[in-house]
Amino acid sequence: MKYVLHLFFFLSLSITSQESIETSLIEKNMLDANIFVSTNNFNTTFYILENVLFKHSAETKGLDIGYSNFQLGTITSVNTFNPLKINVFYKDFNTVLILDNRLAEIFKIDFNALSEYKNVTYVATGSDNTIWIFNENTQQLELFDYKTNTKRAQTLPFKSSILDIKSNYNYCWVLTKTDLYVYDYFGNLSYKMKNDGYESINIDNENVIFKKDNNLYYLKKNTKTIVPITLPNLLINQFFVTNETLYIYDKETLHKYQLKID
Repeated sequence: MKYVLHLFFFLSLSITSQESIETSLIEKNMLDANIFVSTNNFNTTFYILENVLFKHSAETKGLDIGYSNFQLGTITSVNTFNPLKINVFYKDFNTVLILDNRLAEIFKIDFNALSEYKNVTYVATGSDNTIWIFNENTQQLELFDYKTNTKRAQTLPFKSSILDIKSNYNYCWVLTKTDLYVYDYFGNLSYKMKNDGYESINIDNENVIFKKDNNLYYLKKNTKTIVPITLPNLLINQFFVTNETLYIYDKETLHKYQLKID
């Protein structure tokens, strides 16, 4: 009943939406990277080059600091939502490393060594000492406490393959081939909507940005209407959004745009 009421509230909200989201270019800078991870309003940028995670910021005074662990294979994903507890996922070795803001290792999670084995394929940030993980064996999303090796929350199994997972301290967004699911910190399903061919997502203050066919789309918080983001013709290799500022990396240049949200 709680879920039904929550879903009814979400769907019954009044919808006021733009036909499209306009953008204005703020700046663009060259970036030598294999993968652009994230950046913020303080011009701290994280990127991966030759399987090394780098942090570029004013405090490093032009000398980027890096983290590597070649024994664990290729970096699968990096989450920097909490800059004091950055998680670096190595899928081939079923391991997550937690790093501090200087990219020093502060905790290692080896899922192969747990008494309850977990075959992890996706990782996202949680609050406190938790991370969201997708357990391939059970097809379930779990909120995992890596200090106590316990599950704080667990969802029902998914019936469609996972495409992307993103999170903040309160919610986790799971994009599958058929639907977008949003779960709260207790593992309850807050809402669900059909996936119309979207391939990946990013989250900005609980607004969702979708990517499909080299185009980006915007879903405003507490609405159900997805609208296109107007952009020039450029390759969207990776993208990131924070505080209504959109960053797009095209394999050579990092473009910074202001989103014009009504």
